[in-house]
Amino acid sequence: MAKTKVEKKSQDQQLLVPEDDTASSSRRSLAGNRQRLASLDIFRGLTVALMILVDDAGGEWPVIAHAPWEGCNLADFVMPFFLFIVGVSIALSLKRISNKFEACKKVAFRTCKLLFWGLLLQGGFSHAPDRLSFGVDVTMMRFCGILQRIALSYLVVALVEIFTKDSHEENMSSGTGRFSIFKSYYWHWIVGASVLVIYLATIYGTYVPDWEFVVNDKDSVLYGKIQSVSCGLRGKLNPPCNAVGYVDRQVLGINHMYQRPAWKRSKACTNDSPYGGSLRQDAPSWCRAPFEPEGILSSISAILSTIIGVHFGHIILHLKGHSARLKHWISTGLVLLTLGLTLHFTHLMPLNKQLYSFSYICVTSGAAALVFSSLYSLVDILEWRLMFLPLKWIGMNAMLVYVMGAEGMLAAFFNGWYYRHPHSTLINWIREHVFIRVLHSRRVGVLMYVLIAEILFWGLVTGVFHRFKIYWKL
Repeated sequence: MAKTKVEKKSQDQQLLVPEDDTASSSRRSLAGNRQRLASLDIFRGLTVALMILVDDAGGEWPVIAHAPWEGCNLADFVMPFFLFIVGVSIALSLKRISNKFEACKKVAFRTCKLLFWGLLLQGGFSHAPDRLSFGVDVTMMRFCGILQRIALSYLVVALVEIFTKDSHEENMSSGTGRFSIFKSYYWHWIVGASVLVIYLATIYGTYVPDWEFVVNDKDSVLYGKIQSVSCGLRGKLNPPCNAVGYVDRQVLGINHMYQRPAWKRSKACTNDSPYGGSLRQDAPSWCRAPFEPEGILSSISAILSTIIGVHFGHIILHLKGHSARLKHWISTGLVLLTLGLTLHFTHLMPLNKQLYSFSYICVTSGAAALVFSSLYSLVDILEWRLMFLPLKWIGMNAMLVYVMGAEGMLAAFFNGWYYRHPHSTLINWIREHVFIRVLHSRRVGVLMYVLIAEILFWGLVTGVFHRFKIYWKL
């Protein structure tokens, strides 16, 4: 495995939000001097903490896990929050560009590092079960993932920011009025509109034929058998016959897609819904099929979340007063929320994380806007920073927590050492005896274990790293 680049540097380290060395992506003049934008670090740390919470406690609390198909649970806000933060950071990190070629090289290099870590975490390591092992069958390797989606959004939006820098600086210097900032960055909105048109034209215009797959679940009685799914139509947004899945099957190959999609917890697939459980005997064949939630078409749509985040970063650059920034952020967030909920409840386009629908983009980006505005008010204006310190530390070292905590590398390593039985590990003993048995409830015990032994633990660990100025830089 390639040696991890862990550097002792300044506090300009940003994780899951690549930054430009010419200017820290979380720095901004708030009072005439350069200081770190603490609310952005805390928002990033909060998003990483949410990821750990929904991944490790979602099995016992399905209300916070990913929605099986339509709808939007707590887990469904994590990905768009990351992309929104990436967008804000792009605007701040690329606010000064002296050499476009050098800036493009840095963007390309960070994109490659994101792709490398995304593929390594998904392909090079496997958990079998809850233990760390190295190696993967390349014929079944999953190509897409969280870091890969972030890499695509970062690359596209950062390049737009770099190559349109001169034009929007000209427009901002001459433009006045309430909507001048939208006019000045019109290229971003042209790219966003193009992304939306491509996405909508594909999902509603692509003909999805019947398709087949081989059951890869070794615990299934149908293991190794070919199953068929009947479609033969276009414009459907249901699990088996949507164009998002069709594009991924054609381009990625069905063996390179996610084998445990959230739809397996739907009522059509299991009687235990919304919990995971054995499939119903009369479950449709697609319940056993793979589906890629971070696939090609949905990742193209996800670029919009980053473009919206870039707009919020531009507000920081061009509006100097706190009240002016907050007024713009909150009004934009409310408009996005209203639009997304209207599309969902009128059934024009349902909220769907798996498809990364436009209504989902609007609702999650609107929520991100309101959360960021709240944190900005509490932390950067009122300076209530002490209570958020663990989240701030996590946000400043987010890549470390993502890899070791959210991806479970540290837990998997310790679970590789057991006493007589693979389940007799230190981590399982702590969870069972210190939390579940003491609290006399598995659900509450698991929740408290995740909050204390995982999220708070990583908050303290990253606090120690911060004390010694050790950060994992992408």
